[in-house]
Amino acid sequence: MLDVVQEIHAFNVGRDPDRLRLKYRNMRASPFVFLRGTCHLFYRRLPADALFDEAPPVWSCGDLHLQNFGSYKGDNRLVYFDLNDFDEALLAPATLDLVRFLCSVLVAAPDMGVGRKEARALGGAFLDAYLATLAAGRAGWVERDTAEGLIRSLLAGLHGRLRPAFLDGRTELKGKHRRLRLDNGKALPVTDTQREHVATLIGGLAGQHADPDFFEVLDVARRIAGNGSLGVDRYVILVRGKGSPDGNELLDLKEALPSAVLPSVATPQPVWRSEAERVVAIQGRMQGVPMAFLQPLRWRKRSYMLRALQPSEDRVSLDAADSGVGALKGVLTHMGAIVASAQLRSGGRDGSAIADTLIGFAGAVRRKVLLGAAQDCAAQLRKDWKTYAEACDDGEFDI
Repeated sequence: MLDVVQEIHAFNVGRDPDRLRLKYRNMRASPFVFLRGTCHLFYRRLPADALFDEAPPVWSCGDLHLQNFGSYKGDNRLVYFDLNDFDEALLAPATLDLVRFLCSVLVAAPDMGVGRKEARALGGAFLDAYLATLAAGRAGWVERDTAEGLIRSLLAGLHGRLRPAFLDGRTELKGKHRRLRLDNGKALPVTDTQREHVATLIGGLAGQHADPDFFEVLDVARRIAGNGSLGVDRYVILVRGKGSPDGNELLDLKEALPSAVLPSVATPQPVWRSEAERVVAIQGRMQGVPMAFLQPLRWRKRSYMLRALQPSEDRVSLDAADSGVGALKGVLTHMGAIVASAQLRSGGRDGSAIADTLIGFAGAVRRKVLLGAAQDCAAQLRKDWKTYAEACDDGEFDI
């Protein structure tokens, strides 16, 4: 028990205690939520296997699971569905993301309302689409006109969302001025020092912009979002945008920390000037269209990623009771094609495999070995979650 407890405590040292308590409480909910909050532990538990040594190096999000896909607004102002979390991104064997994703499907089965047999079938649908896209050697992308099923419904709904309604969900309108809401479970107040810190960072960006007033900071709050990153220095920022009240923009500012993927399971990496540069550069290579406002920033010795706010509700709801297993299969088929497309799109960059190598890899993947490794990881993860839950009961975590 002490091993799991100590590793989780050690990894989260220095995080904001208010949000860290939320993280620890959330992780107790289910093995899937635990998986999302303990990426570091997953890689420490990863069994040594030839399937990682034999796989070609690709640019990887490093933390591939069911909830790391979602919609976002691109810098061309269109909406896409793609990989959307690159905090752990790095160069890694192609099978690394596959095993983590397939493991996430298995441990998320109860959360999705499906049995283990159905979960294995969903993982198979993901893998089929991944291999077919990789074998074709052509990267694609998912937008409203090319999506199907639940993803198409999600993107169609976002297409009709008006900016004032979106802002009203996150802010309070007082006259012609907006302020961030702190009563919706998505934000916490900042200290004067934190507000000054953010204003200084965004002020430096405004000075480089054609319209400096666009980035005038109107309000700041600590953002509650994600699970693995809860407690990391992160803010939601209300800026003037194109003008108050309905032209305001919401931005997400998040400190970049080193990837949780262990060097022992990764590929030798290029040298980055900062952790934020790593995340932004890899995200730019893997996504079909760059996210709006995405850029690395530096303040003193710390680095941050800035981007348009990406609401957590802009994900597909994976609940078989609501949509049926067939609809979930359609979503995972899209996800498999997205991962393969990201690897193809970023191929040949700084040591990643070229398309011809990836096409050959698609025909050499040992499905049984890959699925077996995912099942082993899922079994270990359930065991670690049980240990964690017992530690919570014993008061070893402040939840």
